[in-house]
Amino acid sequence: MYNVKSLKAEEFISHDEILETLAYAEKNKNNKELIESILKKAEERKGLSHREASVLLECDDEEITNRIYSLAKQIKKDFYGNRIVMFAPLYLSNYCVNGCLYCPYHFKNKNIARKKLTQEEVKKEVIALQDMGHKRLALEAGEDPVNNPIEYILECINTIYSIKHKNGAIRRVNVNIAATTVENYRKLKDAGIGTYILFQETYNKESYEYLHPTGPKHNYAYHTEAMDRAMEGGIDDVGLGVLFGLEMYKYEFAGLLMHAEHLEAVHGVGPHTISVPRIKPADGINPDDFDNGISNEIFAKLCALIRISVPYTGMIISTRESKEVREKVLSLGVSQISGASRTSVGGYCEEEDEDDNSAQFDVSDKRTLDEVVKWLMELGYIPSFCTACYREGRTGDRFMSLCKTGQIQNCCHPNALMTLKNI
Repeated sequence: MYNVKSLKAEEFISHDEILETLAYAEKNKNNKELIESILKKAEERKGLSHREASVLLECDDEEITNRIYSLAKQIKKDFYGNRIVMFAPLYLSNYCVNGCLYCPYHFKNKNIARKKLTQEEVKKEVIALQDMGHKRLALEAGEDPVNNPIEYILECINTIYSIKHKNGAIRRVNVNIAATTVENYRKLKDAGIGTYILFQETYNKESYEYLHPTGPKHNYAYHTEAMDRAMEGGIDDVGLGVLFGLEMYKYEFAGLLMHAEHLEAVHGVGPHTISVPRIKPADGINPDDFDNGISNEIFAKLCALIRISVPYTGMIISTRESKEVREKVLSLGVSQISGASRTSVGGYCEEEDEDDNSAQFDVSDKRTLDEVVKWLMELGYIPSFCTACYREGRTGDRFMSLCKTGQIQNCCHPNALMTLKNI
């Protein structure tokens, strides 16, 4: 039975409710009166329910799609202006005990090089990232209680925050690690993390259990209820996401919004971010083996609908996607992007040899951070590398004025500042 306030995964992500939602959307995809009322509600910037958003997703009327895009662009502008938050992933370890069928880190993969950064190597990686201009990191690690215990993650966080180099330090460390206990979430909170991120991968329980045949991640309920434990542990910034391509996208879209609604209903605050990765090639992983891939057009519509459904939430797109795809969805809702990412363990100080590959997936956007910053500026966006710009409303003319007077030169990437000062 569907219950948005339940703490049981199979009740707040109800399979029957999703199926009923998809049937409702199919039945009403040409219901002009209903669709008009949903769009009018979206214009109020208060969001849409999973059923309302699913109707818009099902509707294939080109005029309606264009209206969705226009509204998403305006809502994105209203909430975020022209600011784009920049970050980089930092892979600490690829040791993993899970058997996920879509991830090269699965424990049976004997081809991938297994690595784990020492604290000295963490320091070198962070200094390399700071030299690029990065000030926000997203920590990544496989699930392995022996090689990657919570104590190791906490030690890495402490090391990162302790590094003072050139024009400052890392200002925000987000963490993307496996579902854990309330006690461990409290430890992460005390360590000063920004956002706790955990991708659901798929909300379909049957598919989830098939795709995670072995290891602790096989437990669908424990994984899906992780955000509630994180909230109980004091972390009020959490990030959701599904891996599009594993299951039917309409199902995932409804489940994703139901999860956001659940957090809002139970904890009074929805997700801080929503990520929209698509499955990509990796060692031993061929996306064609999964028959739920989506086109760039559908992907763009999903991004636009997420933006109008949860207008307050940051949206993240990684270098999994190409320059062209990222450019399209930036205007439709994406507010955070990675730049010059390395998905290997220790990939920033020194590029890996092909025979020593430890990457989780192939990167599609291989540009340098300088090139990404220049591209964003040419598109009319302001790349933001720190939290100060957001807290003090430093966007648009105000941001440019502060840049030109040199008041925030220690906040942002030097190339962005130089470009702004020349405007």
